[in-house]
Amino acid sequence: MTRQPLITPVLIAGCLIIMTGFAIRASFGVFQIPIADEFGWLRSEFSLAIAIQNLAWGIGQPIFGALAEKVGDRKAIALGAVTYAAGLLLSSAAVSPEAHQFYEILVGFGIAGTGFGVILAVVGRAATDEHRSMALAIATAAGSAGQVFGAPLAEWFLTFMPWQTVFVVFAGLILATLLTLPMMRSPARASKAEVSESMGQIVMRALRDPSYGLIFLGFFSCGYQLAFMTAHFPAYVTEVCGAISPDSLLASIGITTTSALGAVAISLIGFFNIGGTLLAGYLGKYFPKKYLLCGIYTGRTLAAAWFILTPMTPITVLVFSAVMGSLWLATVPLTSGLVAHLYGLRYMGTLYGIVFFSHQLGSFMGVWLGGIMYDAYGTYDEVWWIGVGVGALSAIVHLPIREEPRLAAAT
Repeated sequence: MTRQPLITPVLIAGCLIIMTGFAIRASFGVFQIPIADEFGWLRSEFSLAIAIQNLAWGIGQPIFGALAEKVGDRKAIALGAVTYAAGLLLSSAAVSPEAHQFYEILVGFGIAGTGFGVILAVVGRAATDEHRSMALAIATAAGSAGQVFGAPLAEWFLTFMPWQTVFVVFAGLILATLLTLPMMRSPARASKAEVSESMGQIVMRALRDPSYGLIFLGFFSCGYQLAFMTAHFPAYVTEVCGAISPDSLLASIGITTTSALGAVAISLIGFFNIGGTLLAGYLGKYFPKKYLLCGIYTGRTLAAAWFILTPMTPITVLVFSAVMGSLWLATVPLTSGLVAHLYGLRYMGTLYGIVFFSHQLGSFMGVWLGGIMYDAYGTYDEVWWIGVGVGALSAIVHLPIREEPRLAAAT
């Protein structure tokens, strides 16, 4: 019997789609100040638009997961890409906060259709048991690769074109991912136990499972921390970080403003997360996933507490970005792998989508509170400390999870 390789056409196509979608999504924080300055909006106005985007992403994730399992993965992904592009194009013509906030619903649903919930389910089914953990990690790391160039690319575009045109360019890029769909052919790998039960039966079984509930609860802080930083970190660095010395190494490589440093910080997080996510996927083959998740959330909590307690300089921004980056999306292959381990692969997209809704509830709160509290207090400090608290809670709630398959002969 021929041994299946780790790198398959499904994995390559999935990586390209996730990479492009996340490059665009990760760039939204770069637009905070240009859009607010052009229209004279409060920081909370565009923050609410991004918060709504994250909430729509969370609502759309189980919907697209179920849709993929009913009508096919490629149709669901194509619908997601078209919706994503439509949201970007409409946003480019928006001139009021309410319009931006409304159109971000389309962007959020588009991210759901081209993001982790659908793609990881396809990749998971296409991979063998031996390679599944690493395949999920590679696909997740592709999102980080998109983040590496997404924010700097947007910052570069803004130097010679208005933000509206950047949105149009990004719409074209997400539509270009449709060219990879012929490669997205994945077998419906499922055990006899999974086939014998309907989607509704397995979903209800999961919802009654305390361990599944703890996974749902624990993923909240991941969304809170990541979305808050993606949306607000560039602006935070721009306004608070100490000046960059003309004689510094950063200045010598072209990073002369705190605005550029903020975009680079998001890129650096994505760069270090590639290694962190791959390491998490590798370790997930050998160690209980719940303990690895506990360790990741503990590390994030300590890093965030250190950063807020330390005067911000270009060096602390870079150090924090590297540390947080190594822990950034490392939770995703472990959480999705844990869901697949407990309840099999047949309805992984739907079950992971439900868990991911908690992630996006956290995302909504992180982005929205960031804007609201900044307008109220002129600082992001309170939002950071809330993130520290929910991160510590997530570290704790993973410990009681029972990590045994719930379906007989589950794959």
